[in-house]
Amino acid sequence: MKYKLNDQSSRPAYMQLYALIRDDIIDGVYQLGDKLPSKRLMADDTGVSVITVEHAYSLLDEEGYIEARERSGYFVSYHEEDTVHMEIRPVHQPVRMEVDKEALDFPFAKYAGTMRRVITRYGTQILSRSPASGVAELQEAIAVYLRQVRGIEAAPEQIVIGAGAEYLYSLIVQMLGRDLRYALEDPSYDKIRKVYEANGASCDSLIMGENGILTRELERTRATILHITPFHSFPSGITASASKRAEYIRWAVKRNGIIVEDDYDSEFTLSTKVEDTLFNMAPEGHVIYINSFARTIAPSIRIAYMIIPRSFMNLYHQRIGFYSCAVPVYEQLVLAEFIRSGDFERRINKVRRKLRKQMEGKK
Repeated sequence: MKYKLNDQSSRPAYMQLYALIRDDIIDGVYQLGDKLPSKRLMADDTGVSVITVEHAYSLLDEEGYIEARERSGYFVSYHEEDTVHMEIRPVHQPVRMEVDKEALDFPFAKYAGTMRRVITRYGTQILSRSPASGVAELQEAIAVYLRQVRGIEAAPEQIVIGAGAEYLYSLIVQMLGRDLRYALEDPSYDKIRKVYEANGASCDSLIMGENGILTRELERTRATILHITPFHSFPSGITASASKRAEYIRWAVKRNGIIVEDDYDSEFTLSTKVEDTLFNMAPEGHVIYINSFARTIAPSIRIAYMIIPRSFMNLYHQRIGFYSCAVPVYEQLVLAEFIRSGDFERRINKVRRKLRKQMEGKK
């Protein structure tokens, strides 16, 4: 298998190679039990260093697509039927990753400096009214960050800014419709159900197993909208496996349904890379992506955003585009500057390093 990497891409070579191999594993080019080419052979075929291949293989191993066998090589461990034929016991007790409070402390000095710069730069503009979807500076900053760091391609106009994720949940119901049935993880963050039902929607609870929602639960529900937190779901702490994420996508495609991907907390993965998103992996129009800055910066930062698929933009403007953005312009501009300056990404990386050290110290 000869992969062609793009020298002009902003994505590192190891990430390009990781994505190409991952897609071939999901598509069945490599099947369960297949041995991948050796690191040296893959390096020769792709024209990259052995270290680059090793990094790509390590990421695939971390995410459950392949497994390393001592003195034997790397073998495919992903299989799309894993969760179809093997039901895993429901989860009743929360499994939480213990986090050192110091690792998540608000970066006050950095943020205060950003606030002063914004006041100096924008002056009285900070008192103006926000456009309905959010200020262009923040939409652009998020779009650039997502493209460079998360590999998510979204135009700024697809990004809708809201005063917290719960506010965005309500907008989703009003955009998609109250007459549809929504499915939620069981257990899940309680306010998701409360917001949906307060807006007139009917909800099903789908029991979780060790790797995500049980297959029989996905088959049982009559819902066409699936709200999931694939990384570190609250309160269970479960992260959906690679096989389960692929199963969610197949579910949405088969039903012509929609996944609401609540990506809360995913930046703080202990992996050497940030988790892949279903928004990236699914066909266009099947995933609405939501994330918040309440965890990555501080709970007081009541700013969240969602990415509307291009195919839904007309529906968005028709049904909920008239809403005013409830986040003050000043707060949006401060966050935009915090992201553009690189301080936000540096904070994420710093916290992830602290968490990895913390976990390594407990082994």
